[in-house]
Amino acid sequence: MLTIHHLGVSQSDRVVWLMEELGLHYELKWYNRGEDFLAPAEFRALHPLGTAPIITDGDLVMAESTAIVEYISQRYGEGKLSVAVEDQDYPNYLYWMNFNNNFQSVLFMKMAYQAGGGDLAAEGQIVDVMLRREQGLYDYLEQRLGESEYLGAARFSCADIMAMFNLTSLEMLGARPVDESLPNTKAYVERICARPAYKKAMSIVGPAATPPA
Repeated sequence: MLTIHHLGVSQSDRVVWLMEELGLHYELKWYNRGEDFLAPAEFRALHPLGTAPIITDGDLVMAESTAIVEYISQRYGEGKLSVAVEDQDYPNYLYWMNFNNNFQSVLFMKMAYQAGGGDLAAEGQIVDVMLRREQGLYDYLEQRLGESEYLGAARFSCADIMAMFNLTSLEMLGARPVDESLPNTKAYVERICARPAYKKAMSIVGPAATPPA
């Protein structure tokens, strides 16, 4: 049976969500973060990268959520939540499957800049580039969601599973909140959050969830 190694408040929640969408059985192993909010040594020992999510499937140990999500979708989900190569939406699917990392890159750049004593309210080339890039990401997301109810295709797909962590939980780290200034994105988040499988997954491994007894 496939095992999901879940680090509390991490992107591994999307793997549990995918399994719930597909109605697949899985084993969940929960790892608590330390007081420094970092992964414990036991989790880091699972894979050379030591980052969440990580799955084990027989002898396979896999990291990187984009790879994990597509692997599960194709190997165990009959590709139902993927988009086929011959589909006209395949380019959109590829793009939005990988788009989510852009939000994290910008956020971590801002965090590193502030940690080094930088002021995001000050004028300057570095700040201008970071803020312009961030705004461009949200503008493009708004544009896409004004054209389509879902990101990767006209239907719900793995691309939507990849997007949600960055539009919800990432706010805890200082990301821009999805509010009325992003009407299309806000409606999208509300629509996705209403999915039964999403609700179930978040009750199991979401930011407010607690480790099983």
